[in-house]
Amino acid sequence: MTITNPTTPSPGDTDTTGARTPEAAEVIGGARERIDALDDRIIGLVQERMAVSAAVQRARTASGGRRIHLSRENEILGRYRDALGRPGTALAMTLLELGRGRV
Repeated sequence: MTITNPTTPSPGDTDTTGARTPEAAEVIGGARERIDALDDRIIGLVQERMAVSAAVQRARTASGGRRIHLSRENEILGRYRDALGRPGTALAMTLLELGRGRV
């Protein structure tokens, strides 16, 4: 028999998942753990993207170019929009803003 602390919810706790059955709570708890792991990976990839974008900007400005290349940004916006629909555009805008750094 496993005894859990009532103040520490387990992944399958119906009170923290909103589920109405223990089975559904277990599925939701496991899925949330996977989502958290995916979010950690996404955050890492966004941070990596920011670093690469900074390197591109440094190379461009060192060669006499502008920091921001609007036609390239439009390509990125189009790719995200095509893949994810309208919310993809908002996501791309956020990524571009993060990648620009201080303007």
